[in-house]
Amino acid sequence: MIVRAVMLFAVLAILPGLAAHADPASSPARTGTASASTLAPAAPAFRACLQSLSSPARAAGVDGDSFRRFTDGLEPDPEVLVLLDAQPEFTTPVWDYLAALVDAERVADGRAMLAEHADLLARIEAAHGVDAATVVAVWGVESDYGRITGRRQVLRSLATLACDGRRQAFFRGELFAFLRLLQDGDLTDPQLGGSWAGAFGQTQFMPSTYRRVAVDFDGDGRRDLVGSIADALASTANYLRQSGWRPGRSWGREVRLPDGFNLGQAGRRNKATVATWSQRGVRLPDGAALTGAGLDGATRAAVIVPAGRDGPAFLVLANYDAVFSYNAAESYALAIVFLAEQLRGGPVLPARPWPTDDPGLSRQQRRQLQHHLLALGHDIGEVDSLIGDRSRRAIVAEQQRLGIEPADGRAGQRILRALQPDQTTPTRDATVPDEGQQP
Repeated sequence: MIVRAVMLFAVLAILPGLAAHADPASSPARTGTASASTLAPAAPAFRACLQSLSSPARAAGVDGDSFRRFTDGLEPDPEVLVLLDAQPEFTTPVWDYLAALVDAERVADGRAMLAEHADLLARIEAAHGVDAATVVAVWGVESDYGRITGRRQVLRSLATLACDGRRQAFFRGELFAFLRLLQDGDLTDPQLGGSWAGAFGQTQFMPSTYRRVAVDFDGDGRRDLVGSIADALASTANYLRQSGWRPGRSWGREVRLPDGFNLGQAGRRNKATVATWSQRGVRLPDGAALTGAGLDGATRAAVIVPAGRDGPAFLVLANYDAVFSYNAAESYALAIVFLAEQLRGGPVLPARPWPTDDPGLSRQQRRQLQHHLLALGHDIGEVDSLIGDRSRRAIVAEQQRLGIEPADGRAGQRILRALQPDQTTPTRDATVPDEGQQP
């Protein structure tokens, strides 16, 4: 959680997960073709910047000895400045994003987690009011149930972003919060790995969110969102509850819009009562009235159309807004609520197809595609389900060979079908990602 300004970057930067945090992606992206090395602050300038932060850090509760101990010898990480403007939840088509994050593997693994941690999740729901499926869905999207928590040194990333880039004030606050967590003993490893944006742990909290929201649910005297599943999941539920989660309520419904629906009325902030939406002609996908599906006509809701008029539409309620606050992107919030629906045994969403003739690939299908590319002699690295630069170059070569236009390196159903003849058997993700990976 970035809380929310940054967290979901992790999810997709390592594909998948970042969330409950804050999101610096609202600013315009950098322009030009500067490399990571030219964007990074020079070492002397970086050291001077860190020295200048000692006094404001002290004002934030970080004593001088702690500041020196944890920052001495730090070097800038130039790559995080490039990644700052490449958040996948904002640049990846929603159908691709969801195909990778809400796939059969994540559903099966999530159901296993529900069973394994049933007692813990029941206690968390009793304490914080958030159902088990939603908590586990966040865990699955943010870190693939603790398997992928990030490998960049959080302290180094935050120090770099605090001294350069377009959100320095925000990241300075996160740097000071991380130093406080180390100083106070909640965290014990100064070299802790996480996302490039500074989110870390089982459910990818930003440091300021950690300090504000984390709970010690296992009772060991530390709020440990890295090594304690109990603390991490309970803290996630606590975050959602503080963000307006309403126990026992739905996140929303997929709906059908009337012909000529005014898209100016759509948008998460454009609230109206369920009764008003019904009067405007909004119905359930089967044509039934909204109020006949357990929705109170007086409840305030919004209609969202993530892919425009030709795609699916959703009526979203307060619990959707709570999930959205975890990482401020529609695609992220939809991934959480769609995964949670399937974990409860509900249907695969959406019922209406996305408006594309080349749907996205699940992780298993991505591995299958990579097996095909390897069999054709392309050097793409390990089969890992992460489509990086080498995989994209290989896809371009195959698109050109097969006459598929455009030859853009897209990993979708079209190229997978074209290479399908040899039915290779996909394997679980390898540990070494393809360079330049993206989900």
